[in-house]
Amino acid sequence: MDNVALIGMVSIAIAGLTIAIGSIGPALGEGRALAQALSALAQQPDEANTITRTLFVGMALVESTAIYCFVITLILIFANPFWAYITAQAGG
Repeated sequence: MDNVALIGMVSIAIAGLTIAIGSIGPALGEGRALAQALSALAQQPDEANTITRTLFVGMALVESTAIYCFVITLILIFANPFWAYITAQAGG
């Protein structure tokens, strides 16, 4: 097996692990945030606007972690920084 194939296989495997592990935390965080927000809404229905607005901002921040992992996955698959180095070393 040559280096180019090895870099390709490792890049795809790491991209899969990045998106798999990187999406577990935000999913759990969003679920917990939603559960706590619903609990707060049940206890204080008069503060629904404030709780909802804060919930949406918090969920956007939590989701940004998953988006960063997705961007890293796309970079590893489509714009891998090691491809140019390996192909130059391989003479291709």
